[in-house]
Amino acid sequence: MTTAAYQRILLKLSGEALMGDDAYGINQDVVARIVAEVAEVSRLGVQVGVVIGGGNIFRGMAGAASGMDRATADYMGMLATVMNAMALADAMRAAGLNARVQSALRIDQVVEPYIRGKSIRYLEEGRVVVFGAGTGNPFFTTDTAAALRGAEIGAQIVLKATKVDGVYTADPKKDPSAERFAKISFDEAISRDLKVLDATAFALCRDQKLPINVFSIFKPGALKRVVMGEDEGTLVYC
Repeated sequence: MTTAAYQRILLKLSGEALMGDDAYGINQDVVARIVAEVAEVSRLGVQVGVVIGGGNIFRGMAGAASGMDRATADYMGMLATVMNAMALADAMRAAGLNARVQSALRIDQVVEPYIRGKSIRYLEEGRVVVFGAGTGNPFFTTDTAAALRGAEIGAQIVLKATKVDGVYTADPKKDPSAERFAKISFDEAISRDLKVLDATAFALCRDQKLPINVFSIFKPGALKRVVMGEDEGTLVYC
């Protein structure tokens, strides 16, 4: 069996990824496809942590923009991520994966609280750990949660799963001549003002020398190719 390039990864999934073409909520067919991709790399022996967003149910920024208190809106967004984490873990169990949900907010009757040592032990046992509720704090995005959890669990890379297959010189939907970067340094990404992750998350990854790969979760086999170290997506390196 070919050895994977990374033995422990942190996969960042947006809530919107779970919608598919729906306008709202969780599309079970899309979730099943994503889980199949995760299962493929998990069965290679790769330890997988997942941070999930909540934008398919509620976005804190949108709530704040409509006049809601920002902290209240962000906490509501965190609860949405817990719902997504539960749905994702349930689909993983149905696919034969051993999955655990850990929440940065205490909801003990529903999911267990985030405890770093426990999450690392689960990973070492071959379980997929899904982290819900972001960082547990308002004013921080789930991108920042991905960077934070990735650093905490000792992940070798943060994989940002998006609808686009990498980082481009310009928006590929608006500029047909835009070219994808195979890899780019943190410093060059900053100088070009490329929006890889939000500023806080990006700075944390850079400071912790934690590389990032941006790839399309909707491209069949892309996650496995990234994990195997193939030319897939865009690698942002120190």
